[in-house]
Amino acid sequence: MLNEIFPNELPRALQHLLERDEADSPAALPRRSFLKIVGIGGLALGAFPHLALAQEANGTTAAPLKPTQQPSAFVQIAPSGEVTVTINRLEFGQGVQTGLPMILAEELDADWSLVRSRNGNNDAAYMDPAFGIHLTGGSNSIKNSYTQYRELGARARAMLLSAAAARWNVDVASLTTQAGTVLGPAGRKASYGELAEAAMAMPVPEQITLKDPKDFRIIGQATTRIDAKAKSSGQQAFGIDMHLPGQLTAVVARPPVFGARIATLDDSAARAAKGVKAVLRVPLDGGAEGVAVVADSYWQAKLARDALKVEWNTAGVEKVDSEKQLGQYRELADQPGPRHFDADMAPLANAPHRLDAEFVFPYLAHAPMEPLNCTVQLADQGAQLWVGTQFAGGDGAAAAKVLGLKPEQVLVNVQTAGGGFGRRGVPTNDFVVLACEVAKAARTAGVNAPIRTLWSREDDIKGGYYRPMHLHRARIGFDDSGKVLAWDHTLVGQSILSGTLFGARVKNGIDPTATEGLRDPYPVPMRLTVHHPKLNVPVLWWRSVGSTHTAFVMETLIDEIARTTRQDPVAYRMKLFGEQSPRHRAALQLAVDKSEYGKRQLPEGRAWGVAVHESFDSVVAYVVEASVQGGRAVLHNVTAGVHCNLAVNPRSVEAQVQGAALMGLSMCLPGGAITLKDGVVQQSNFADFSVPRITDMPEIAVHIVPSAEPPTGMGEPGLPALAPAFANAVASLTGRPVRELPFKLA
Repeated sequence: MLNEIFPNELPRALQHLLERDEADSPAALPRRSFLKIVGIGGLALGAFPHLALAQEANGTTAAPLKPTQQPSAFVQIAPSGEVTVTINRLEFGQGVQTGLPMILAEELDADWSLVRSRNGNNDAAYMDPAFGIHLTGGSNSIKNSYTQYRELGARARAMLLSAAAARWNVDVASLTTQAGTVLGPAGRKASYGELAEAAMAMPVPEQITLKDPKDFRIIGQATTRIDAKAKSSGQQAFGIDMHLPGQLTAVVARPPVFGARIATLDDSAARAAKGVKAVLRVPLDGGAEGVAVVADSYWQAKLARDALKVEWNTAGVEKVDSEKQLGQYRELADQPGPRHFDADMAPLANAPHRLDAEFVFPYLAHAPMEPLNCTVQLADQGAQLWVGTQFAGGDGAAAAKVLGLKPEQVLVNVQTAGGGFGRRGVPTNDFVVLACEVAKAARTAGVNAPIRTLWSREDDIKGGYYRPMHLHRARIGFDDSGKVLAWDHTLVGQSILSGTLFGARVKNGIDPTATEGLRDPYPVPMRLTVHHPKLNVPVLWWRSVGSTHTAFVMETLIDEIARTTRQDPVAYRMKLFGEQSPRHRAALQLAVDKSEYGKRQLPEGRAWGVAVHESFDSVVAYVVEASVQGGRAVLHNVTAGVHCNLAVNPRSVEAQVQGAALMGLSMCLPGGAITLKDGVVQQSNFADFSVPRITDMPEIAVHIVPSAEPPTGMGEPGLPALAPAFANAVASLTGRPVRELPFKLA
């Protein structure tokens, strides 16, 4: 089957074998046959990742390894000694294209100068080993694949050692490895490239011994990223750069209100435009309808789309209005609802101090630098997709459903992406499904060519899936020492998980992605009431998910209690941590020490701001310096203390914190909000959905708490604490707490 669908994807010898016995599926191919084919094809370990299931599938071992444990899917060693490591995640700026190869190369004992990386696909081998699905998200890439990639490297190394032992007829225990070379008795040496073909024929060991971390020579070293040169020189290829022979480009006209359909359509001018191959009505996400224009180039398709005359039927769809929505949220906050925490609130009545606060957080667009895109090529019995996706398996299954295929007939080639922040991991698979609908409709119309469906910046910002709007209310009672006696909290916002494949995580009507980050690590008696209204606005996780708003609420309120009781905000937090939160304490202390907080005199008009927050099992503390100039808050310096356990690549950790801090800053500055009027998103590009410019970027110093414990995530944890630290500095200057994002100081 595979050789019929993707003839150019298979080694020639493998095509011949499949032609002789089409009844054998890739998963059932005997291991020895697979290894012979790989050898004939001139490839080394890991020649063809689609066939990772083949190893041990003939039942020669009592407990065959899982596809995610097979070196053949992940390691390719060329005769030159070059080692190519396949990554099981989407690389979209977080550094897995370097971090994962570092982990594998460490146990393989490879020569790092010869290590390369490549993207994976929707093969079972590239599932997240912890969750059992294809997933890049939740800052889980390094965390969940750390042991996996160590074991893959160790297994490949053991096979190379076995090959050398067989060649020299010596005991494998007498051999060692060093930087891509096997060393034997009497000065014998053999490079990994020399041994790779023979190593492929060796059994894959199930049990291996991993290095003691004290012996690491690659892991833990500040390492320049493998893709750094390509990205900094403009040579890196992204999904948007996909070009196949005969490829066409499609753009889609969408209704101004989510869920609306076409009332009337005059496409005569578009059809007559230069380069246009087809104008097609296509179904859109959420029951809506759109018009796809397929042309030779993006610009031709865009101009033809502009020539469409469409009237939209918006009857029967809710038209959300941000101002009215806020009023509805406030009314809902007064109603009883499901409770996440339910501490006794009686002490509120007689508390010596009382703090009442309301916080408002707007919708936010992801706005990655590379707009959404997906290229689809249809064949008689299958399809290939080229797309930067966080859900390769889910997108492949969704594509198969649209195209009337079996999931195994769809190959998803994961492409490096220019950002995503969650927008490329959608439970509804919206942008991939759309691309498949366009390709299917085009083929029905007689257009037989690969089609790249491309979103413009305006499509991307107006096209839905935003961080939900939230309202928080808190009533807090505390004593003169700052001890919280009762904390009554209400949260209102749309659920991200309800109605999706992750909906089972919603318990008692409460979406955990909305409440994550509330209360902990502070041992306060909290009653948390949650409301999840349903509105006609598609919502999705946004970098650091619930912590984008919960961290701001917690850290600004903790600061306000400290100011009210005349306590230093750092000392107050340390007191609340007690001995129960050593990682929070260590991260905050590191940031304090490196910033010289409290020891260095700040320039006139500046103030310190502090915040610390844990998300995705990592803790980031910020100590910042800020001022208010001409009614605008200005962030000058940021010092970060990071506790992510073992930092596989400290340079990537530093880059992630810098980028996350900048994205956190974007929530604070004017223009950083998505609003709706009569159901229409009012923003469309960076002119009215602002992002920080280079002049807004503060000086940032990142410091990592030393640790040998297995690594935790770092793609998202750098974001949550930045906004509250900035807000706390502003509150110190103005005497007024900041209760809304973006900041409104007037």
